[in-house]
Amino acid sequence: MSHNHFFTSNNSVQIPTIIYGTAWKKDQTAVLVEQAISLGFRGIDTACQPKHYDEAGVGKGVSTACHKLEIDRSELYLQSKFTPLNGQDPERVPYDANASLGEQVAQSFQTSLKNLQTTYLDCLVLHSPLANLPQLMEVWQAMELIFNQGGARQLGISNCYNPQQLQLLYHNASVKPAAIQNRFYADTQFDKTIREFCQQHGIIYQSFWTLTANPKLLAHPAVNALAKKYQRSAAQIFFRYLNHINIIPLTGTTSTSHMAEDLAVVDFDLPTDECLTIGKLL
Repeated sequence: MSHNHFFTSNNSVQIPTIIYGTAWKKDQTAVLVEQAISLGFRGIDTACQPKHYDEAGVGKGVSTACHKLEIDRSELYLQSKFTPLNGQDPERVPYDANASLGEQVAQSFQTSLKNLQTTYLDCLVLHSPLANLPQLMEVWQAMELIFNQGGARQLGISNCYNPQQLQLLYHNASVKPAAIQNRFYADTQFDKTIREFCQQHGIIYQSFWTLTANPKLLAHPAVNALAKKYQRSAAQIFFRYLNHINIIPLTGTTSTSHMAEDLAVVDFDLPTDECLTIGKLL
């Protein structure tokens, strides 16, 4: 993969067109992150959520890969998340559960920096919206403070499927969300309304569970006909299509061959008519 393939957010931050996701990797996290970077990934997604992520393992993998390959931190896009209390394992909360929301954000962020062995994040993401707008804005304003102090180059939100909620956040925020990361599947109509809002405001849409949640689409004759035409996998066709419509897919594969295939999607293009064919399946 060429390292020159990026999308640029409304905050002028470059985000690689495919990101390696690190959820559920457990004790294999460090090894897999090192492999991903060695193969060419320059975007890594994680979270300060011990329930589903080994964030310290991500940091170890990043450090090892950067040392071996002589890669500077500035060449990587590191993205982590503040996970509210209801998304944490009560036995492994990475901040004081009794602290104010703002202090929870600050403590979680400092833990992320320590885990990732870095002095800043390229994106600090709110893992999921809070129960109401006042709580959401309390957390977002704590994230804005981190941004304003140079701790994060941009801010984002994940698991936000209500267009009105995203719009309220955008219009009430001093530092506008620059990225949204959602599950991309038919149950949410593929977030069409949210993606339209993102296009209008320079918010980068990131998709997760992109392959797992779409087996019917990947098995569709139209997608497989294109896979045969370009001598690619159905997954590669779908990932490339997503790039063409300004979506950054996350891939969490543990297979080095699939990592290489995912990175290789930038090596070919789908013409407009073929993109329209796939688009009709969404």
